[in-house]
Amino acid sequence: MTDILAGVDIPETAAVAEATDFLRDTVGPLLFHHSRRVFLFGSLHARALGLRPDPELLYISAMFHDTGLLTPFSDTEQRFELDSADHARRFLRDRGFPESSADVVWTAIALHTTPGIPGRMGPETAATNYGVLTDVVGWGLDALDGGQVDDIVAAHPRGDFKKEFLQAFVEGLKNRPDTTYGTVNADVLEHFVPGFRRTSMVERITDAPWPT
Repeated sequence: MTDILAGVDIPETAAVAEATDFLRDTVGPLLFHHSRRVFLFGSLHARALGLRPDPELLYISAMFHDTGLLTPFSDTEQRFELDSADHARRFLRDRGFPESSADVVWTAIALHTTPGIPGRMGPETAATNYGVLTDVVGWGLDALDGGQVDDIVAAHPRGDFKKEFLQAFVEGLKNRPDTTYGTVNADVLEHFVPGFRRTSMVERITDAPWPT
């Protein structure tokens, strides 16, 4: 029997089932429910815009997009989006997915916090970004069917999402603050971490080891 929520079919594949179980067991309710909402909201926006993302790849992208906050994949200090993307790529490779599919998911996750660019790229990248924007800052929420939104939130409750989500970012980034340079993630540390000061592009240019 197909699992349908808010008019969106949840893909019935082994990878989807494994990703669901893995995320449920590792990231906790906050990010699990957020990730499922991202898939559902992203799917609804894609449908309205005439985009046709691969449902399985969109689901994997949504489910893994924040894993780098709580389960860093790499020993290298890098942006959490890259940790998340690398984690998803390995997940797909280990299950025999073609490199092209892994690349689609990697790109969707790596760019999910980047303003302006995802919507000009492939449907999985665009839909992941739209789902994130809707769930985090309410982008496009008024364009969605209210009943469908209610169904999604009933199945995947927000709880005290705003407070807990920001705290998850603080915990995931405070020990690698330099990775937030040039990203929206620096906003979180600047607001919550005493003494944090973002480096500006102006400083990088003026302090560069050139005489002029």
